[in-house]
Order: sequence, then C-alpha cells, then structure tokens
Amino acid sequence: MVEAGGGEQRCRSSLCLFFILALTTRLVVAQDGGGAVGGPHAAPGAPSAVALSDSDPGLLRALRFAEGQYNVGSGGVYLRRVTRVISASRQLVKGMKYSIVAELGNTLCKKSTSADPTTCEFHAEAARLKAEVCAFEIWDIPWLSKSTLLKQKCQPTGSNRTDPGAPSPDAHEQESVDLLSAFKEFVTKYNRSYSGQEEADRRFRIFRKNAQTARTLQSLDQGSAEYGVTKFSDLTEEEFRSLYLNPLLSQRNLQRPMKAASPARAPAPPTWDWREHGAVGPVKDQGMCGSCWAFSVIGNIEGQWFLKKGSLLSLSEQELVDCDRLDQACGGGLPSNAYEAIEKLGGLETETDYRYTGHKQSCGFSSGKVVAYINSSVELSRDENEIAAWLAENGPVSVALNAFAMQFYRRGVSRPLKIFCNPWMIDHAVLLVGYGERNGIPFWAIKNSWGEDYGEQGYYYLYRGSRLCGINKMCSSAMVN
Repeated sequence: MVEAGGGEQRCRSSLCLFFILALTTRLVVAQDGGGAVGGPHAAPGAPSAVALSDSDPGLLRALRFAEGQYNVGSGGVYLRRVTRVISASRQLVKGMKYSIVAELGNTLCKKSTSADPTTCEFHAEAARLKAEVCAFEIWDIPWLSKSTLLKQKCQPTGSNRTDPGAPSPDAHEQESVDLLSAFKEFVTKYNRSYSGQEEADRRFRIFRKNAQTARTLQSLDQGSAEYGVTKFSDLTEEEFRSLYLNPLLSQRNLQRPMKAASPARAPAPPTWDWREHGAVGPVKDQGMCGSCWAFSVIGNIEGQWFLKKGSLLSLSEQELVDCDRLDQACGGGLPSNAYEAIEKLGGLETETDYRYTGHKQSCGFSSGKVVAYINSSVELSRDENEIAAWLAENGPVSVALNAFAMQFYRRGVSRPLKIFCNPWMIDHAVLLVGYGERNGIPFWAIKNSWGEDYGEQGYYYLYRGSRLCGINKMCSSAMVN
C-alpha cells in the first residue's frame, strides 16, 4: 500500500471561511450504509468530528493519500489537490477511518512531471481550476505504514461558482451598504431588539456571514429553491441548532423498536396532498424549544384521528413536553418514545385545554380532558415509493431529516448536494403531508413547526426520489382503531 505523504492543506477560496464556520459541525459524509458523527455522548468507537483548526497529522496524511489516489485514477492532464477541507471525521476501527469532504482543483503542474503536488500552485481562473467536491473514506493503519481508499465520490461545484478572488473595493463597499439595508429591514420585519450597540454589531456580523451562507447554498442547490434572509438570519449555526433542532434523532441506539407497518394495498398515485382532504391542521410554532419531535407526532395523530373519527382536532404538544418521561422536552426527543408515552398517559388533551408555552413545566395532564387516543404505532418502509403509497392510503407521516438547508430556505424545491446533507445526521422532526411535482421536479410537501412565517406558509419542499437528507430513515405513524 502507499503511505500518504505530509504537507499542509491550503485554503484559497473566498468561501473557505464560510464553510469552516458554518459547516464543520454538520457536513460529515456517510452514504446509506455509513455512520454518523458522534456527539459528546457518542458510544466508544463512533465517528467523531475532527476540528479543521487543528493540524491533525493523521488527517493530513489521509488527505495526501486521497489526493494521490485521486490523481492515479483520474484522466486529467493536471495534478489536482485539495483547495479546502469542508468537513472531516474519524473513527477508531483497527486503525483510523477518516471520512472527509473536500474541494479539489487543478494545479499548474502536469501529471507528466515529477513535481510534488504540495508545491504546485492552483490555476487562478475558475474555468481552469475545475473545482469539484469529493467525499473520501480512508482507512489508515499508521503502524503498518499503509492506507486504503474505501470510497470516493465527486461532483462539480457548479458552473455558477463564484470566483475566489477578492472583490474590488467599490464592489465591497456596495455590498456592505446593501447588507446594512437588508439588516435594517430584517430587524424591522422580525421586531428584533438587541441589548446595545455591541450586540447589534455582533448580530450584523452574523447576518453578513449568513448572507454568504445563503448565497453558497443557492449556488450549489440542484432544485428550484430560493435561499436568503429568514427569521433565523441573525443566529449562528450553533444557536440555531441548540434552539430549534433535535440532536437525539441521530442517536439510533436510543430509538425504541417499533413493529413494521403493513404495506399499502395499491401503488402511490402520481400526486397526493392531505391538506386538500382535511387531515392537516394549521402550522404551529415550537418557538425556541427543541420540541419538533412532539409537533411531528401530534400532527400525525391529528391526521389519524381525523381519518378514523372524522374530526380534525388541535391536540396538545405541551402535554408531551411536560409529561413524556422518556424524552427530554426542549432538549429533544424521539417519535418512537412519544407514541409510547401517549399510550401510557391514556391519550391527549386539546391545545386549548393544555396550551403550549415552549418550555418544560410540571405535568398538568388530566385524564378527564382526554379527547383523542392511540392504540399503537408502526414504522414505515425506507423505500420512498412505498412511503408515498402508504401516505396516500393512510394519512400524514411523522418523519425526520437533516435540516442542513432549512435555516435559510425561503421557497421552491430544495435539493442540496447529497454529500453535504448527510442522511445519518438527522436533527429535525417534521410531518410529511403529501408529494408531487413542480416543473418536473418531484418533491415531498413537509409541514414544519417554525410558524407560518417560515418557508412557504410554514412548509418546506424537499426533492423526492434520492433519499435526500435522510427523509426516509425515520418514518412512522400512530395507529387509531
């Protein structure tokens, strides 16, 4: 085997800072048979993120090896090397397995020379640089001085990739003016109030970085989505994750086993939307609480109750936040646990009787106020065609997904690059209410719980058919007899 050489990875793109700040904690590649990055409580041997600020010698060795193997297998004229690392994780498996997402570009050195790639400069023109994003898996056994390339998957960054050169002073000045104007509009529209000028300045800096994030998402999206300013545009990724997402969803070892759902009796019709059939209530708002799991499950039960009993009720998410002892309220939860908790409690109260507050309180459940119940719950197939067929036949489905592209989503069908939206890094639970096509682009219609001022009147539309963002990984439903 070839031992990877040393060298220092360069970061030349103007988008490098964005990726390091905004994506390092999220973008870890795993195809459908892969693993997820473990958090602080990950099991021993689970993958863990590698901080890109560290000069990790193992990561550098894996990068050089991946570059070498790429160049051996490519048919290009020029040597290519990593322009920037987007994300990296490692896992202890009789050595070290590295999962790396990186951008590669052409250098000025031709393959016919014996040049050391680490000394070769990059092409200055984007057309000749020919940047592409690659996902690598490398198994490194340093004590045997050998490495193995387990996986390699690459795709171009897109023809509309911005030039990495710095903008002219005039362009930079105009951008600052436009951003300041946009920030003022944002503050007014979303009624923001900051503690002082220092905090306002800090939020503007975050807003500026997020504007770059949205532009990059826009340039890389393969669907019809529009990204830009949203009500989350003054939050860092860490703040957004802690306030609105659900880290427990990716912890598969915490999930309660569920019985399999019976397959649908007929194939999926071309389109379906339960909003048109009365089974979906108004969009709700979870607030700054990681209770998406409760909204996903309650939305499912509201649909099931309507289909079985003929009455669309608005049921209480707060009951689950307060009384579900299997989950962690605003700290996250799992639909499988929530179903079990509802069965043990004996049912659900209405939203009117048990109002949502967005924070955990003492349990105030009253069995005398129960208006709906469930008998059991089931887990659906992971085949998207079968999910569509089951949904059309049986009602809206509780699902979970990687919310990678959702913070700055405004409208359209979202289709982020699959290698960015890791299907195992699920961190948000939502309600699947239908599916269809827009201008030839197949989509899932997803009811979110971030209020009607999010996305398209509270809905997110995700590309359907490629198991994108793990949308097929955790599909379930309550059963009402």
